[in-house]
Amino acid sequence: MTPAFPILDDHFHLNRRTGRGPEVIKEFMRSGGTHIVLVTLPSWSCGVTPSAPADFREVFDSTLADAEAVRELGCTCYCMAGVHPAEVGRLLERMSLTDAESLMKGGLDVAAEYVADGKCIGLKSGRPHYPVSPEVWDMANRVLSHALTLAGELDCPLQIHAESGPCADVVDMAKAAGMDTTRVIKHFATCETPLHPSVTAREPFLADWFREGRVFTMESDFMDDNSRPGAVNGPRSVPRTIQRMLQKGDITTDDVWRIHGDVPAKLYRVPFEV
Repeated sequence: MTPAFPILDDHFHLNRRTGRGPEVIKEFMRSGGTHIVLVTLPSWSCGVTPSAPADFREVFDSTLADAEAVRELGCTCYCMAGVHPAEVGRLLERMSLTDAESLMKGGLDVAAEYVADGKCIGLKSGRPHYPVSPEVWDMANRVLSHALTLAGELDCPLQIHAESGPCADVVDMAKAAGMDTTRVIKHFATCETPLHPSVTAREPFLADWFREGRVFTMESDFMDDNSRPGAVNGPRSVPRTIQRMLQKGDITTDDVWRIHGDVPAKLYRVPFEV
């Protein structure tokens, strides 16, 4: 039976090495989920130790293979490729800060090829969400600026993994890079931000944001790691939250269509229909 409305999970991971892989999407779909944005994993999660930018291709190709398996199950799946900001910690164990910066920027250049070729709908980058030295922080911002520049050139969205908080300074970074700030997505947004907020299904302010007509998307940040079941949220968390809110009368089907159909279609410029 065709679903009555789309339900998107805007930040989802799959990992055949540590979890169930694409099969877990069956749970998402049984709960009413229809679309996912599948985001590439850190290199080590795929068993890759990059020493050259081309080494990230194995990470990106693994994501594309999982996406195709998801589509075969009947779920619409789009991919975001990039270099996780936490890569810097691993890289600095075996190379200089300058070499790590060059490698991360090069990995983003490779990811940009996947967007240009139509294999991915956007890029992923960010900066550490944990304390680092001023030198590492400045380097991470240079890498993020490079990602913003690439996204501006490609006219594609950029999801960023960053520290808790509004990340208001990224607005000026995006403008300087020629990037449309409305398409810079703050993954795991937990508060007011001038960027586009992608919020987890467990946030207490969801009903208020729906009622106020806010522009946002929803995510689980599902990790697909059997050693941490349900981390960060389970694969059914977004559709279950939507169904529960509908049953309680907190939202209407028009609200669902707006946040899970109209908003992501404008953000990503791809269809979110059922």
